[in-house]
Amino acid sequence: MNLQFLGTSAGVPTKQRNVSGIALRESKGKGWYLIDCGEGTQHQVLHTKLSFHSLKAILITHVHGDHCYGLPGILASAGMGGRKAPLTIVAPAGIKVWLEATCEATQLCLPFALEFIDSDELPSVAFESIAVTTHKLSHRAPSYAYAFTETKVDAALNVDKLAQKGIPRGPLWGQLKQGVDVVFEGELLKSHDYLIFKHKPRKIVIAGDNDQPDLLFEACAGAQVLVHEATYTEEMAQKAGDVGHSYAKLVAAFAETVQLPNLVLTHFSPRYQLNPHASPSIEDIRKEALRVYSGSLYLARDFGEYTLDKKRATFLKWRANRLAVFRPSLRIHGY
Repeated sequence: MNLQFLGTSAGVPTKQRNVSGIALRESKGKGWYLIDCGEGTQHQVLHTKLSFHSLKAILITHVHGDHCYGLPGILASAGMGGRKAPLTIVAPAGIKVWLEATCEATQLCLPFALEFIDSDELPSVAFESIAVTTHKLSHRAPSYAYAFTETKVDAALNVDKLAQKGIPRGPLWGQLKQGVDVVFEGELLKSHDYLIFKHKPRKIVIAGDNDQPDLLFEACAGAQVLVHEATYTEEMAQKAGDVGHSYAKLVAAFAETVQLPNLVLTHFSPRYQLNPHASPSIEDIRKEALRVYSGSLYLARDFGEYTLDKKRATFLKWRANRLAVFRPSLRIHGY
């Protein structure tokens, strides 16, 4: 499971950072999922190896423009690029109303069907190799987190258990190995009961705007990674007032409480600069989080890539083309 950040700025873009957009790639093949797509996301995609033909779904966390204004452009580009396969959109109901009005007003006729799923109903959606659950957050508009859990984990058949059950070698073994439940002598045999899994399912939680990280307690159960906004430092958050956002210390303290091994912070206010010697800078956010969090902390940058290792459930981080492994780690490209 691979994450690539297409935008890490809150509210408006900066010269170095676009607004929110995250691509989650499956561990095998070219399939990927887009979580949020602020204005300009289609331009960001052009600088990656991602293809709109292999896009499985778009999931919008909430209706604010820095998380969704890029949606019509993404869809138009996919259509002009020749996409024909249906595309799933998981989003609040307001996104569907806005998108339909935009398509009508701009005469945008897509050559593929849109399958809209209302995130306000907190759906669980199953894709070919990933299951997605929806979790409610706290923000000025209804906002959600999406938890991505892999469903196809490498496994070997429990040959001894199959022999004890008297199940003969043949097609039934093959079906069980592929994760298919079968009937043997009138009894339903569950595939997972006859498999030895080589590692735990990987799980990544990606949250929208949220001022109460504790709401993610259930979502983070069994997760190896949380991606959460840290729009401000604590001091700046107090000056900003009640805007429905989190600050670094708040998110990091929650991650420490639930013992998350990997925390990725993003959605930084434009006032925070990349230069660590400037004031204020994103380095201020890092330092504040590290005071209360002992796991592996990452501050996302545009086009940074992170790969979740499946055997150790750790993140491995890449710098350019050179691999550098961090403690409990991730993997990041182009950082």
